[in-house]
Amino acid sequence: MEGAQAKPDIGQKPAVTQYDMMTKTPVPRLIIKLSIPAIISMLVTNVYNLVDTAFVGRFGNSASGAVGIVFGFMAIIQAVGFMFGQGSGSILSRALGAKDHEKASVFASLGFFASFCAGLIITVVGFLWLDDIIMLLGSTETIAPYAKTYITYILIAAPFMSSSLTLNNILRYEGKAALGMVGLMTGAVLNMIGDPILMFALDLKIAGAGLSTAISQIVSWLILLSMFLTGKTESKLSLKNALRGRIVNVLNIMATGFPSLLRQALNSLSTIVLNAQCAVYGDAAIAAMSIVSRIVFFAFSIAIGVGQGFQPVSAFNYGARKFRRLRKGYLFTALASECIIAVGCTLLMLFAGRLVGIFRDDAAVIEIGTRALRLQAAAQLLLPLCMSTEMLFQSTGKRLGASFLSSLRSGLLFIPILLILAKLRGLAGIQESQPLAQLLAVPIALPFAVWFFKKHPKEDAPDPTPEK
Repeated sequence: MEGAQAKPDIGQKPAVTQYDMMTKTPVPRLIIKLSIPAIISMLVTNVYNLVDTAFVGRFGNSASGAVGIVFGFMAIIQAVGFMFGQGSGSILSRALGAKDHEKASVFASLGFFASFCAGLIITVVGFLWLDDIIMLLGSTETIAPYAKTYITYILIAAPFMSSSLTLNNILRYEGKAALGMVGLMTGAVLNMIGDPILMFALDLKIAGAGLSTAISQIVSWLILLSMFLTGKTESKLSLKNALRGRIVNVLNIMATGFPSLLRQALNSLSTIVLNAQCAVYGDAAIAAMSIVSRIVFFAFSIAIGVGQGFQPVSAFNYGARKFRRLRKGYLFTALASECIIAVGCTLLMLFAGRLVGIFRDDAAVIEIGTRALRLQAAAQLLLPLCMSTEMLFQSTGKRLGASFLSSLRSGLLFIPILLILAKLRGLAGIQESQPLAQLLAVPIALPFAVWFFKKHPKEDAPDPTPEK
């Protein structure tokens, strides 16, 4: 009798527990819980990026500029990974909210295999047109040799890089960001250890930085994949599940994840355009703006991590029709991010010159970077509203609105402003373009949030009926 009574409870507990956690835990506590692994992962990854920049900077402005050039290409790989990860993650999270685990597994499998195949295509295309791509990315003749060496290893690792990001996003959308943190942190720490060994001890120089990145990405991929293969996730990855999906499902994933692709692709395009405009003023300008971009991204990764903690809460509760919780999550994310960014802005503006100097002890680089960093730090005070609204629209499957919002700061506003100000004000205009784009994005994003919450009910719906 006792054994017969216990078995059904044990068999049903995992799914029920996960559903209850996502729909009944107080919203601020849930977002913080899911944000912490995302924040730690981003901080560690960005520490690596900064350490990598500092190490490469020892080989001169051209080598330091090469990091910025390749960073633009890596953004393309990341765009693919985020597209399939955010697309499949958003759909499967809403499916889990509706208690449809079979659908979640199909979309998780489709997202993973499609992302890996897309990474392979990037590898092949990259090697076929390597020299052209490097120059297209905004390289100068002096930077090109360093960029070519570095990007070779990035191309080898491209399938693993893209699909690792997809796996990490799927884990986040399941509400299991801690598992994703393990994979990303292991790779980042391994990368930081590998850099000095390969670059200096083995005297591989910038090739060592590229090789270290490739090895660490493959290790991260293996760890993240093992989370799914050992039964630690709600969705199940398998080729069988992927083959059960249809082409229309892949297109659905791509359409849902398109805002991420658009945002990352525009980031890459913006980096290319920025490098091209900076090239007029020499390698020091390219190096300075590259350093500033990495410092800003690192400084505000905590706020972005809070937003990443909000995404699975938004998608899951939208699928479960818990609209009151969704509203609370949006407001908490915007306010918490604003508090965090206010502290970051103050620190960056106070210590801008010293921070830039850590990565490149060059008077021209420090002068250019200091002003750009202070301007960008001040403009980031406006980031939380735009970020929270973008994540709200994408996680709930509002594709058109999410795509438009994602394109604002990175492309639709930034690129034309950059080209106009660079022509009118030279280097000063280049430094001012990103802050101005951020400022103009806010009054455009606000009406989207107002429209969304007016359209949906204010109260939560009853729990959905579990799948049969």
